Amino acid sequence: MKKDIIWAPWRIGYIVKIKKKGCFLCYSYKSRDDDKNFVVYRGKFSFVVMNIFPYNNGHLMVAPIRHLKNITSLTEEEDREIMELIKKSVKVLKKLLKPDGFNIGLNLGKMAGAGLENHIHFHIVPRWNGDTNFMPVISNTKVIPQSLSELYLKLTEEFKKG
Repeated sequence: MKKDIIWAPWRIGYIVKIKKKGCFLCYSYKSRDDDKNFVVYRGKFSFVVMNIFPYNNGHLMVAPIRHLKNITSLTEEEDREIMELIKKSVKVLKKLLKPDGFNIGLNLGKMAGAGLENHIHFHIVPRWNGDTNFMPVISNTKVIPQSLSELYLKLTEEFKKG
């Protein structure tokens, strides 16, 4: 049986990268090396970061700076800023990528699908008509058409505009 191969050479960095213990969101925020960690925007109480293992091109996450496990622990200021950053993320992604829609959500707890249980974060996933095509259905393969670095530059530039 012949197998097709799709080349994605930029992914090797993630495969061989030594995994850090602890919270990747806290690490990304505290490191201050935003381009290495794909931190797109820093607010007073929360921040926007690219998902480096995206479901779709432009998959962003908005998280409080504080390491919180439960949504009920958010302050009013954190609530407000997180919602503002979710809305800003949608606006920026609409402008740059022109998606047909979005999936926006929070997985609270392991049983709800949270890959990172102890630091809440909201996912903003752009969706396009036909983005669930034969590749993920038949071959269990997702094709991301743009490099993370290229999109990161465009996102940060757009977020800076206000």
